[in-house]
Amino acid sequence: MAVEHPLATHSGDRTRIHDIGYRGYDGPRLGRAYARRSLYSQSLRGAYGLGRSVKSKVLPMLLFAVMCVPAAIMVAVAVATKAHELPVSYTRYAIVMQAVISLYVASQAPQSVSRDLRFKTVPLYFSRPIETADYVQAKFAALASALFVLTGAPLLVMYAGALLSKMGFAHQTKEFAQALVSVALLSLLFAGIGLVIAAVTPRRGFGIAAVIAVLTISSGAVSTLQAIADTHGNSSAVPWFGLFSPITLIGGIQSAFLGAGSSYPGGVGPSHAQGAVFILAALAVIAASYGLLLRRYKKVGL
Repeated sequence: MAVEHPLATHSGDRTRIHDIGYRGYDGPRLGRAYARRSLYSQSLRGAYGLGRSVKSKVLPMLLFAVMCVPAAIMVAVAVATKAHELPVSYTRYAIVMQAVISLYVASQAPQSVSRDLRFKTVPLYFSRPIETADYVQAKFAALASALFVLTGAPLLVMYAGALLSKMGFAHQTKEFAQALVSVALLSLLFAGIGLVIAAVTPRRGFGIAAVIAVLTISSGAVSTLQAIADTHGNSSAVPWFGLFSPITLIGGIQSAFLGAGSSYPGGVGPSHAQGAVFILAALAVIAASYGLLLRRYKKVGL
C-alpha cells in the first residue's frame, strides 16, 4: 500500500511535495555543563526580577534597598562624626536585619521552584541533557548567590565607609572578611531551607507563608526559650537552644569563631567546643536540604 507524504498537495493529476526548509542541527553540542550554567544564570537573574516584568522586580529590589540604606546611613554618620568604630559591627548586621532576609527568602524561594512544579515543566528539564542533580545544584546555587549579594552588599557599603572615615585598615578588613564568611554560610543555610519548603507545594502563596512561618516562628521560639533559661539561672542551656533556629545558629557560629559578640540573652555565647557542634549542625542542615531536594525532584521528574 502506498503511503502519501504528509506535505504533499494535489492539483489535478499532479502531486507536489513542498520543501519547507527544515534542517537538522549540526552545530556544537554544549552539554550538561552549559545547560546547568544557563539555568543558574536565569534563576539568579530571576531572583531580582531581571528579565521579568516590572512587577516582579519591585519586591526584591525594594528589599535590597532596605538592606543597604541603613548601612549607608551608618556610614554617613560615621564620616560626619569622624567616629572610630561603626555603630553596628559587620557580623551583627545580618542578625539585626534578619526579618528582611527572611522575607526575601520567603518571596524568592517559591518563585524559583514553584512555577516549574505548578506548570509541570520539570520533566522537560530532565528530558535532555539536564539531570536531577544539575537542576537542584543550579537552583540551590542561584538562590544562595542571590542571598549572598543581598547580605554582602551592605557589608561592602560599611567597609567602604569605614575606610573613607580612616578607621584602621587591618582591623576593618579582618572584620569585613569574617562577616563575609558568616553571610556566605547564612546564604547556603537559608537557601537550602527555603527551597526545601517551597518545593513541597506548587502553590506559591502557600510556599511564601510556610517559609515565613518556619523562619520567624523558630527564631521567636528559640529566643523565648533562651530568655526563660537565662531568667531561671540556667545559663549553660542558653547556647544549646541556639541550635534550633537558622539565625541563632549563625549567631552562635559568629560568636564562637568570628569574633562577634553574643546576641543571646545574658551575653552567653557558645564555647569553641560548642561552636564546633554549631558548625557541624549548619553543614548537616545544608547537606540534608540538598539531599531532600534531590529526592523531591527525582519523584517529580518521573
